[in-house]
Amino acid sequence: MDAIDFPDDLVQTQAAWNAAYDALAAPRPCDTTALRRRLLRLSVRLWWHPYWETAPSASAARTELRQMVRARGAVRAA
Repeated sequence: MDAIDFPDDLVQTQAAWNAAYDALAAPRPCDTTALRRRLLRLSVRLWWHPYWETAPSASAARTELRQMVRARGAVRAA
């Protein structure tokens, strides 16, 4: 699949979603209620982003977005 040029706000939202998810999955997370609410808000923003209306294959693009943001996060952590 060719690389997709995602809007910056969509990439940032996915990165924030990943960070919230990872914080919630950590052992003994602090303030789980706030993390769950943040994860829910970010999920809604990701799902209803206007970009998906123009994507040729939204499900494949969603998968690519998640993989791309995870890979960028792994590179930054290294």
